Amino acid sequence: MKPMDSLPANQSVSFIRWLPYWAVLQADVQQTLRGWVYRIWVIVSILAATGYLLYRYGLTNEVGIVQPASKLVADILRWTLLGSVTLIVVLCAGSISGERGTMADSVLSRGISRHQYFLGKWHARLFSVLISFWIMAASTYLAGIFLLQEDITMEGCLVAVGTASAFLFAIISLGVTASAICNSTILGITILWVILYGGGFVLSLLPSNYPSPIRLLTNLPMVLKGYYDPQTMWRLVGWSFGVSFASVTIGLFHFARRDI
Repeated sequence: MKPMDSLPANQSVSFIRWLPYWAVLQADVQQTLRGWVYRIWVIVSILAATGYLLYRYGLTNEVGIVQPASKLVADILRWTLLGSVTLIVVLCAGSISGERGTMADSVLSRGISRHQYFLGKWHARLFSVLISFWIMAASTYLAGIFLLQEDITMEGCLVAVGTASAFLFAIISLGVTASAICNSTILGITILWVILYGGGFVLSLLPSNYPSPIRLLTNLPMVLKGYYDPQTMWRLVGWSFGVSFASVTIGLFHFARRDI
């Protein structure tokens, strides 16, 4: 009798090459959504935005102080971005280094390449953070136009959120790269903070014709109204994606050759 687990000679077995990558992506998204850093980021951002909206709505209806929606939405986006950087750095800088003790036994020894593992972690953090940011930005936009004087355009809001998303894309990419290069999460967070604050300080000293995240945050009300320079926005987005892919390339090749 032929063993039941044997296959006919003419029957081939197909393997899904990217199935391990998809498994890492799903597991990391679930882990991120259940983590306390992610939940603190979302809860604090929602509470801060809701409190600021109610405060401005009260001033408008009780005192008669009317502020345009562009000012309100710009303030919320600005402080959401600035306040989120710290938690996003912590969230991403420990994505790989935080699992260093169990990585070799639980993941990399079970048929998954290091490239797939790195890409799965990177894409999972991008998905978790950016989707959450887009939902909060859309909620802020709708609340702003319904509660206050409407002076923002859909195009301006999309440009502002898209450019801010490009900055977050770069921060997440740098964080995952630092996590892949550094042995400890604390060291990765420290290096990432130096890069972000040092780079922001240098960009703020450059002439006004050079793209800078600080200048974008300052000009957010005008961008939301639809008054912006498309070339400047494209340069900001281009530089953000350039930094992102350069850092990910470095992290990917370094992680593929290092000891775990």
